Amino acid sequence: MTEMTAAVTAARPPSDINKRSLPGSIVVHALLIGASLLMLYPLLWMLSASVRPENEIFSSTSIIPSSIDFASYVRGWTGLDISFGRFFWNSLVISLLTVTGNVIACSLTAFAFARLRFAGRNFWFAIMLGTLMIPYHVTLIPQYVLFLNLGWVNTILPLVVPKFLASDAFFIFLMVQFFRGIPRELDEAAMMDGCSAWRIYWKIMLPLSLPVLATAAIFSFIWTWDDFFGPLIYLNDMNTYTIQLGLRTFVDSTSASDWGGLFAMSTLTLVPVFFFFLFFQRLLIEGIATTGMKR
Repeated sequence: MTEMTAAVTAARPPSDINKRSLPGSIVVHALLIGASLLMLYPLLWMLSASVRPENEIFSSTSIIPSSIDFASYVRGWTGLDISFGRFFWNSLVISLLTVTGNVIACSLTAFAFARLRFAGRNFWFAIMLGTLMIPYHVTLIPQYVLFLNLGWVNTILPLVVPKFLASDAFFIFLMVQFFRGIPRELDEAAMMDGCSAWRIYWKIMLPLSLPVLATAAIFSFIWTWDDFFGPLIYLNDMNTYTIQLGLRTFVDSTSASDWGGLFAMSTLTLVPVFFFFLFFQRLLIEGIATTGMKR
């Protein structure tokens, strides 16, 4: 009976099959489009609110403004004591240094765990994985005391230096899984040609690991760019504020809040993240899809 059903299905014209599946496909696509619009609505409303006059921002839930006014962008960029461009620059410097530190330090650590043999390797790898279960708030006070004694508070050093010491165990684990999927025969052939471990890492592992490196870079950039808690703890001078702390200055519970400037600058802060993700999107998908797979 099963063979007969398969034969009838195979003999059925493709056009007949497409006609039968067309209504279901239309329903599925309609639901997906509706869900996408629902998720995009807050973003579209914020974009619309950023170009509305101040007195119309909360008067309507429509994403189509009655009139377009870019005064909020001008006021948001220049209305504070310090130009919002300063906050952009601070966030960009911290984010790029974080990306650089995570990619270099985590890839070196992952290479050691995945390729080198040393005493206690499995023990230290287990300890590293155990740090993933420790909440950030548990280590916050000891770290703050340490950085305070070093004189690093109110500088970007507490936000950047730990990244060059492979402090993000998640990226190490991600890269270890990727490195383990690269054939060891490449290492053995390189060693027979006289390559050192450092040269194997630099000439073989890194060129073959672009997808996972791009994945770590994207997540590092986005998480650092959107981080509010870390800069709030360590940065006190307004000249060192990041964009997230800068956005907070538009809202004041004791006086008037500039909602137009807040929405305008919030819209601008999404632009770097969007282009960074768009540029590395292919490598990001490839890195996530192939991590842990055998080659």
